Amino acid sequence: MSDADGMPDAAGLPRGVRLGVDVGDVRVGLARSDLDGLIATPVETLAREHATRRVLQEALEAGARAIMVGLPRSLNGSEGPAAAKARDFSAELVTMLARTAEDIEVRLLDERLTTVTAHQALHTSGRKGRKHRQVVDQVAAVMILQQALDIERSTGARAGEPVDPAPGTTAANDEEDAG
Repeated sequence: MSDADGMPDAAGLPRGVRLGVDVGDVRVGLARSDLDGLIATPVETLAREHATRRVLQEALEAGARAIMVGLPRSLNGSEGPAAAKARDFSAELVTMLARTAEDIEVRLLDERLTTVTAHQALHTSGRKGRKHRQVVDQVAAVMILQQALDIERSTGARAGEPVDPAPGTTAANDEEDAG
Protein backbone atom coordinates (compact mmCIF):
# COMPACT_ATOMS: atom_id res chain seq x y z
CA MET A 1 0.00 0.00 0.00
CA SER A 2 2.57 2.44 -1.14
CA ASP A 3 0.16 5.36 -1.67
CA ALA A 4 -0.99 5.45 1.95
CA ASP A 5 1.29 6.94 4.58
CA GLY A 6 -0.46 5.48 7.65
CA MET A 7 -1.80 8.86 8.75
CA PRO A 8 -5.50 9.12 9.50
CA ASP A 9 -7.80 10.61 6.88
CA ALA A 10 -10.74 12.98 7.36
CA ALA A 11 -12.81 10.18 8.96
CA GLY A 12 -10.03 9.21 11.37
CA LEU A 13 -9.46 5.95 9.48
CA PRO A 14 -6.11 4.93 7.99
CA ARG A 15 -5.45 7.06 4.93
CA GLY A 16 -5.87 5.29 1.60
CA VAL A 17 -7.91 4.75 -1.51
CA ARG A 18 -11.28 3.00 -1.35
CA LEU A 19 -12.94 1.34 -4.33
CA GLY A 20 -16.65 1.19 -5.06
CA VAL A 21 -18.18 -1.64 -7.07
CA ASP A 22 -21.64 -1.98 -8.62
CA VAL A 23 -22.20 -5.63 -9.63
CA GLY A 24 -24.57 -6.31 -12.50
CA ASP A 25 -25.39 -9.39 -14.53
CA VAL A 26 -23.49 -8.20 -17.61
CA ARG A 27 -21.36 -5.26 -16.42
CA VAL A 28 -19.64 -4.12 -13.25
CA GLY A 29 -19.04 -0.46 -12.46
CA LEU A 30 -15.82 0.54 -10.72
CA ALA A 31 -15.08 3.79 -8.88
CA ARG A 32 -12.25 4.94 -6.61
CA SER A 33 -11.66 7.60 -4.02
CA ASP A 34 -8.77 9.92 -3.38
CA LEU A 35 -6.27 9.04 -0.63
CA ASP A 36 -8.20 11.03 1.96
CA GLY A 37 -11.52 9.39 1.20
CA LEU A 38 -13.30 12.62 0.31
CA ILE A 39 -14.64 12.11 -3.19
CA ALA A 40 -15.50 9.18 -5.44
CA THR A 41 -14.73 9.25 -9.15
CA PRO A 42 -15.57 6.76 -11.93
CA VAL A 43 -12.87 4.38 -13.17
CA GLU A 44 -14.42 2.08 -15.76
CA THR A 45 -17.17 -0.33 -16.69
CA LEU A 46 -16.02 -3.94 -16.73
CA ALA A 47 -17.32 -7.08 -18.40
CA ARG A 48 -18.80 -9.23 -15.63
CA GLU A 49 -16.80 -12.39 -16.46
CA HIS A 50 -13.40 -10.73 -15.75
CA ALA A 51 -14.44 -8.12 -13.21
CA THR A 52 -13.08 -9.68 -10.00
CA ARG A 53 -9.57 -9.90 -11.44
CA ARG A 54 -9.71 -6.29 -12.66
CA VAL A 55 -11.07 -5.01 -9.33
CA LEU A 56 -8.29 -6.87 -7.50
CA GLN A 57 -5.70 -5.43 -9.91
CA GLU A 58 -7.02 -1.88 -9.36
CA ALA A 59 -7.04 -2.40 -5.58
CA LEU A 60 -3.43 -3.57 -5.55
CA GLU A 61 -2.22 -0.85 -7.94
CA ALA A 62 -4.01 1.90 -5.98
CA GLY A 63 -2.97 0.63 -2.56
CA ALA A 64 -6.63 0.42 -1.61
CA ARG A 65 -7.69 0.06 2.02
CA ALA A 66 -11.24 -1.12 1.31
CA ILE A 67 -13.49 -2.30 -1.49
CA MET A 68 -17.14 -1.33 -1.08
CA VAL A 69 -19.47 -3.61 -3.02
CA GLY A 70 -23.07 -2.52 -3.45
CA LEU A 71 -25.63 -4.90 -1.94
CA PRO A 72 -28.94 -4.47 -3.77
CA ARG A 73 -31.83 -5.01 -1.40
CA SER A 74 -35.52 -4.58 -2.05
CA LEU A 75 -37.33 -1.66 -0.47
CA ASN A 76 -38.44 -3.86 2.45
CA GLY A 77 -34.80 -4.84 3.12
CA SER A 78 -35.01 -8.42 1.83
CA GLU A 79 -32.37 -9.86 -0.47
CA GLY A 80 -33.05 -11.47 -3.82
CA PRO A 81 -30.98 -12.96 -6.64
CA ALA A 82 -29.10 -9.69 -7.32
CA ALA A 83 -27.97 -9.52 -3.69
CA ALA A 84 -26.81 -13.14 -3.86
CA LYS A 85 -24.70 -12.24 -6.92
CA ALA A 86 -23.15 -9.30 -5.06
CA ARG A 87 -22.39 -11.57 -2.08
CA ASP A 88 -20.82 -14.18 -4.40
CA PHE A 89 -18.74 -11.49 -6.13
CA SER A 90 -17.55 -10.21 -2.73
CA ALA A 91 -16.68 -13.70 -1.51
CA GLU A 92 -14.68 -14.29 -4.69
CA LEU A 93 -12.78 -11.04 -4.10
CA VAL A 94 -12.02 -12.04 -0.49
CA THR A 95 -10.77 -15.43 -1.68
CA MET A 96 -8.50 -13.78 -4.25
CA LEU A 97 -7.25 -11.25 -1.67
CA ALA A 98 -6.43 -14.08 0.74
CA ARG A 99 -3.77 -15.17 -1.75
CA THR A 100 -2.03 -11.79 -1.51
CA ALA A 101 -0.20 -10.26 1.42
CA GLU A 102 -2.41 -7.14 1.22
CA ASP A 103 -4.74 -6.11 4.02
CA ILE A 104 -7.73 -4.87 2.03
CA GLU A 105 -11.20 -5.05 3.51
CA VAL A 106 -14.16 -6.07 1.36
CA ARG A 107 -17.45 -4.68 2.63
CA LEU A 108 -21.05 -4.83 1.43
CA LEU A 109 -23.01 -1.59 1.44
CA ASP A 110 -26.79 -1.33 1.10
CA GLU A 111 -27.34 0.24 -2.31
CA ARG A 112 -31.11 0.40 -2.68
CA LEU A 113 -32.09 2.37 -5.76
CA THR A 114 -28.59 3.48 -6.80
CA THR A 115 -28.98 2.20 -10.36
CA VAL A 116 -32.37 3.92 -10.66
CA THR A 117 -30.86 7.12 -9.24
CA ALA A 118 -27.89 6.79 -11.63
CA HIS A 119 -30.25 6.52 -14.62
CA GLN A 120 -32.16 9.59 -13.40
CA ALA A 121 -28.94 11.58 -12.97
CA LEU A 122 -27.79 10.66 -16.48
CA HIS A 123 -31.17 11.58 -17.93
CA THR A 124 -31.15 14.91 -16.09
CA SER A 125 -27.66 15.63 -17.44
CA GLY A 126 -29.00 15.26 -20.98
CA ARG A 127 -27.48 11.88 -21.82
CA LYS A 128 -29.72 9.83 -24.10
CA GLY A 129 -31.23 6.60 -22.73
CA ARG A 130 -29.33 4.27 -25.06
CA LYS A 131 -26.03 5.74 -23.93
CA HIS A 132 -26.87 5.22 -20.25
CA ARG A 133 -25.82 1.58 -20.36
CA GLN A 134 -22.24 2.55 -21.20
CA VAL A 135 -21.76 4.50 -17.98
CA VAL A 136 -24.66 3.78 -15.61
CA ASP A 137 -22.68 1.10 -13.75
CA GLN A 138 -19.81 3.55 -13.18
CA VAL A 139 -22.23 6.19 -11.92
CA ALA A 140 -23.85 3.64 -9.59
CA ALA A 141 -20.38 2.61 -8.32
CA VAL A 142 -19.58 6.29 -7.65
CA MET A 143 -22.85 6.64 -5.70
CA ILE A 144 -22.12 3.50 -3.64
CA LEU A 145 -18.61 4.68 -2.85
CA GLN A 146 -19.61 8.27 -2.11
CA GLN A 147 -22.28 6.99 0.30
CA ALA A 148 -19.62 4.88 2.03
CA LEU A 149 -17.20 7.83 2.24
CA ASP A 150 -19.92 10.06 3.70
CA ILE A 151 -20.77 7.41 6.31
CA GLU A 152 -17.09 7.04 7.21
CA ARG A 153 -16.72 10.80 7.70
CA SER A 154 -19.84 11.05 9.86
CA THR A 155 -19.18 7.96 12.01
CA GLY A 156 -15.40 7.52 11.96
CA ALA A 157 -15.91 3.84 11.11
CA ARG A 158 -15.94 1.79 7.92
CA ALA A 159 -19.33 1.68 6.23
CA GLY A 160 -21.19 -1.53 5.44
CA GLU A 161 -20.83 -5.08 6.62
CA PRO A 162 -17.50 -6.90 6.37
CA VAL A 163 -17.21 -9.91 4.07
CA ASP A 164 -15.47 -12.72 5.89
CA PRO A 165 -13.24 -15.23 4.12
CA ALA A 166 -15.17 -18.23 2.88
CA PRO A 167 -14.40 -21.62 4.44
CA GLY A 168 -11.52 -23.25 2.62
CA THR A 169 -9.67 -20.03 1.74
CA THR A 170 -6.14 -19.32 2.89
CA ALA A 171 -7.23 -16.59 5.32
CA ALA A 172 -9.96 -18.79 6.84
CA ASN A 173 -7.47 -21.66 7.24
CA ASP A 174 -4.95 -19.35 8.92
CA GLU A 175 -7.61 -18.25 11.43
CA GLU A 176 -8.57 -21.88 12.17
CA ASP A 177 -4.91 -22.82 12.68
CA ALA A 178 -4.40 -19.89 15.09
CA GLY A 179 -7.52 -20.74 17.13
